[in-house]
Amino acid sequence: MMATEGDEVPEELAALDKELQRRIERRIDPGRTAMTVSIGMVALIVSLVLPWTGGAAGWQILSGEETFGVLPRLFTFTSLGFGLVGSAIALAAQRFALAWVCAVGCGFSVVHGIWAIWSRQTAVFEGGTGPGFGMVLAVLAMVVLAASWVRIAIRRD
Repeated sequence: MMATEGDEVPEELAALDKELQRRIERRIDPGRTAMTVSIGMVALIVSLVLPWTGGAAGWQILSGEETFGVLPRLFTFTSLGFGLVGSAIALAAQRFALAWVCAVGCGFSVVHGIWAIWSRQTAVFEGGTGPGFGMVLAVLAMVVLAASWVRIAIRRD
């Protein structure tokens, strides 16, 4: 039996329509920006094998093998937590809330990275080592990731 213009939609179908609408509103479509996020994640992985400060690579600071203060190590945790793990989960799940968590988390990580670079630059005056190319690359990758996640979260479908 076909519905005509005068027929009303049954309550079950109206409820189903509302549920589908609610579920669709929670999802994101990263589109082309997903490629930018992926490139940022690869750059972050590459930065871990490059020197972050002195002769220590990022993975050595992450593991605690080399200690150069709290800020570089904090930056390794936040950048890997939000930049790699969080971004991978958010891209796979395509959830609106996860996109915002990654946007805010990557933003915090940028701040931690700038503090880490600053702490290494002030250590140079005290006879220590300055920031390495790996740390600078990691901060730039986190800036790209933060901007990409904000763009994805704002462009909610």
